[in-house]
Amino acid sequence: MATSNPSVFLLTVNGQIEGANFPEYDNLYCKYCFVYGHDWAPTSGLEEGITQITCKGSQSSHRLIWNFPLETTFKSTNPSGWPQLVVSVYGPDVFGNDVVRGYGATHIPFNPGQSLEKF
Repeated sequence: MATSNPSVFLLTVNGQIEGANFPEYDNLYCKYCFVYGHDWAPTSGLEEGITQITCKGSQSSHRLIWNFPLETTFKSTNPSGWPQLVVSVYGPDVFGNDVVRGYGATHIPFNPGQSLEKF
């Protein structure tokens, strides 16, 4: 009698951290990570990362552009603990130390297809 392994499903995340509006700050970067429940495991891609430092462009006085790619695949046997993307934005203070300038989190969308998440 053969033992059966529980079936798994895969969740693939493809996207990018496009940018942010910070009227009062410049020279910012993002740190991101995925958080998920104990039934989830990453199978490929990065679970966390850091973007490049960006400055405001001449076209917009408030918009910072990163266009930083994200690509990660998870597997699970259970939808409980569905992955979330957590983003923190850092920049220098008057002394040159990196401090948090903003943060947010969002669940990875449940529906397949394209999605634009703002936070």
